Amino acid sequence: MHRFVRRVNYYETDKMGVVHHSNYIRYFEEARTFFMEEAGYDYPRLEREGIMSPVISVECEYKKPVRYGDTVNIDVYLVSMTAFRCAFRYEVSDAATGERRAVGRSEHCYLNGEGGIVNIQRQRPEFFDAFLPEVEG
Repeated sequence: MHRFVRRVNYYETDKMGVVHHSNYIRYFEEARTFFMEEAGYDYPRLEREGIMSPVISVECEYKKPVRYGDTVNIDVYLVSMTAFRCAFRYEVSDAATGERRAVGRSEHCYLNGEGGIVNIQRQRPEFFDAFLPEVEG
């Protein structure tokens, strides 16, 4: 698990001061990018090496609203890793109280620059080896 801490900006909220639902997906991406940096193999490096990792599915369950000015912890977990796919789980909680605000999940595949499926274990074993120990459980 890696914890990403983020303060909510005004522009991310609606007229009621509540974070718009679409921003949680952005928060997940920020947390996942942070996770990869912390694990030692970031997105820019992966892309320089000709590998893309698009989102193929994403879901979010909203528990309680996050509001302008709140600071949230986004705990990100790598829940599965295969040669062709990986999946992350996210838990968003209030940094001050620990109250859970949202939970989510995203799944990704690996593609080359032409959009072809990549076996990451074979083509980038150093990437696969860097992340395999991070898999939850």
